[in-house]
Formats: sequence, C-alpha cells, structure tokens
Amino acid sequence: MIHPTAIVSPLATLGENVRIGPFCIVGDHVQLGDDCVLHSHVVIKGHSKIGDSNEFFPFATIGGKTQDLKYIAEPTYLEVGDHNVFRENCTIHRGTHENLPTRVGSHNLFLCYSHVAHDCQLGDHIILSNSVGLAGHIIVEDYAIISGVAAVHQFCRIGKHSIVGGCSKVVQDVPPFMIVDGNPANTRGINLIGLQRRGFSDEDVNAIKSAYKKLFLKKDSNLTTSISSLKATHAADTPQVAHLIQFIEKSERGITR
Repeated sequence: MIHPTAIVSPLATLGENVRIGPFCIVGDHVQLGDDCVLHSHVVIKGHSKIGDSNEFFPFATIGGKTQDLKYIAEPTYLEVGDHNVFRENCTIHRGTHENLPTRVGSHNLFLCYSHVAHDCQLGDHIILSNSVGLAGHIIVEDYAIISGVAAVHQFCRIGKHSIVGGCSKVVQDVPPFMIVDGNPANTRGINLIGLQRRGFSDEDVNAIKSAYKKLFLKKDSNLTTSISSLKATHAADTPQVAHLIQFIEKSERGITR
C-alpha cells in the first residue's frame, strides 16, 4: 500500500497494513507500526519508533532534528504510541541526547501547525490545538488541552485534566485540573466541564474546588502556608488533591497562579 511517488527507505521497518500516500518520505531508521496511514507529503525521519494506528496528514514532519544548539550529531530518538492523529503541518522533533528520547503517548490529537520540540514528554489523550508551540523539555500530563496559538516556555509542566486558554503565554507550571489563561497565564478556575466529562464524582470535584479556593483565590497569599492549610483538610485525602499538592511541591519553575 505504498504510492509509487513515495520514497521509503529499504532500511525502514513497516508493520502490517501500512498505507503510504503520494510524495511521502520515510527515512532509514523509521519504524511504523501496524495500520498507520500517511496521507500525502508526510516526512518521517530519524530514529523514530511509531506505534500502531497513527494517522498523518499532509506536510506533517515527524522525527526532525532537534533545534537545540547543544546537539552534537549523535543518534537521537523519538518514541510515539498508538492511535495518535497528526494534522497538517504538525512538527515533532527528536531528543537532543542519546539517552533521552522525545516521547508521545497514545490517543493524542495534534492539530494544524502544532509543534512539539526536543525532549518533550507527552502522556495520553492530549489535545494540542492549531499553532500551539511547545518548547523543549516540556512535560504534558494525560487529558491536558492546550488551546490555539498558546506558547509554553521550556521546562514547564502541564498538569493532567487542565486547559490552557487560546493565545496564552505559559512561563510556569500549569496545575492539574485547572483552567489557565492570559499573557502571562493566570489560573482562572477549575476545569469543571472537563472533569464532569471525564466522569469525576461530585465528591472529587468538590475536593478540587476546595483546594482551588485555598491555593489560588488569594494570589498574594504565601503558597507554602496555603498548602499546609490544605493538607489539614479532608480534601487532601482524595487522590486528586494529593496529586495536585505533589505536583506543586515538585515544581521547579513555580506554579501559574
């Protein structure tokens, strides 16, 4: 199922039922899992290991060389899971060093012109909307949504079940379960609709609301003191709030408040 105008290296590894459309290029070290579809004009290169049932739309460029100036031309890697969709002009770059590949999980959606830079670590069920830019070394947890034209500074973390508003400038970690928006981004509230759609119970949602009130409503309050106060409540016993506290305590760039 390879179009005659496509260029596929004899060193590439293709799974079963792979479809490669017109004018695609698949490089030497690429591994494509079963049922992958490259529609047309797709470029996949470098040491890129792609799982099953991934779909690539025209002009997506996957596995490109890192843009990090520290790169010294050693072999570097990209690992992609299953059931991802890469829309038009999406770009995903390999890692900078041999021991740390760029990783993309499964069931993610990358819309047009979205960019994932070197060394990023992405989980599952993530949506990057049109023209989202992720700089290097960013971690994005499961079910996060980053809205159109948002830009995220290197080394930031985007917490699970969070939403970043369109055109936002993210320079610090985005706490899980929250909505952040603005330039620079601020935490505006909990991701209530998203949590309900994901089947969170009323008890879980109320615990997250309680945590939000203690941590984010008074943005000029001392965060360490607010966390200590939160730990003394029943809300801190829930897995969601415990994860939120741990996420904040491990932050190196600080938290978007």
